[in-house]
Amino acid sequence: MSETQKRTELYELGEFKLIDRLTEPFAPKQQETLKGVGDDAAVISCGKGECLVVTTDLLLEGIHFDLTYTPLKHLGYKAIVVNLSDVSAMNATPKQVTVSIGVSKRFCVEDLDELYSGIKLACDSYNVDLVGGDTSSSMTGMTISVTAIGSAKEDEIVYRSGAKVNDLICVTGNLGGAYMGLQLLEREKRIFLSNKAAKPKLEGYDYILERFLKPEVRRNVIENLRKAGVKPTSMIDVSDGLSSELLHICKNSNVGCRIYMDKIPIDEQTARMAEEFNIDMFTAALNGGEDYELLFTVPLSEYQVVDSMENVRVIGHIVEPHLGAYMIPPSGEDIRITAQGWNALQKE
Repeated sequence: MSETQKRTELYELGEFKLIDRLTEPFAPKQQETLKGVGDDAAVISCGKGECLVVTTDLLLEGIHFDLTYTPLKHLGYKAIVVNLSDVSAMNATPKQVTVSIGVSKRFCVEDLDELYSGIKLACDSYNVDLVGGDTSSSMTGMTISVTAIGSAKEDEIVYRSGAKVNDLICVTGNLGGAYMGLQLLEREKRIFLSNKAAKPKLEGYDYILERFLKPEVRRNVIENLRKAGVKPTSMIDVSDGLSSELLHICKNSNVGCRIYMDKIPIDEQTARMAEEFNIDMFTAALNGGEDYELLFTVPLSEYQVVDSMENVRVIGHIVEPHLGAYMIPPSGEDIRITAQGWNALQKE
């Protein structure tokens, strides 16, 4: 690089613009590649209308997890689940995973036994097979890379790009719990580091702690939609925050959206913890991330079906692209939705 050439810092682009920039030259060369970069997973044709769905996540110690308060068994479980969530967000069924790890000398065999006990628990729970991986030494703690493989019929795959004007916007479960669970753990960690004799005060917050440490995939919602004969027009999993995921759907589908603040599902523990931290609970729900719920759209004609489903909430609708993306509060001015969720490359 010449001295006069401009240096662009990674945080100036952010994770998603960086991905767009790096992968933009890579057009698919194989006719079997139905979808490459740009969705929750890649889609590869197997012929006769059958497809493989493939996704990979990288988890780095100190960035994605903190072993001060993350048990290794929980970490192994979560590493699998976050990948299975991406497969489910394509309306596909997870079938296999590979797991690669890098570990430093501070870890022993028994530590890895504990990690893999969580991996096995997740594989057993979701009926997926561990079919390979790699191990390596590391100079920087622990690194985990998981690739998940699923299957679906080609006409059942759901992308981020199919939302249509007047479609309903739906979300599963509730939002913000994982973020508030993380805030609680971080607070107790700070107290412990300043006073090693202090005992963590976690009573009464089991739900939000589990939301962060042991997330689950909303496979029951996928199954119920199939049984009802409803195929979402677009879908994405909520890993980086509701606001970011909504904007992904709007961008990929070339639409706008309206969501209603009072329709956003928030658990009582999340609201109570947010009040304790003086954090707006809707900010946690919109921007917290790691909820691994499903955000999807369906035609307006399916309102009665989805509104009656357990763990599904209709929170808004799709509008023309020139109308933009806004949240409508019970009173006051509409709030423009901006992507303020998790950014792996944000400036320190």
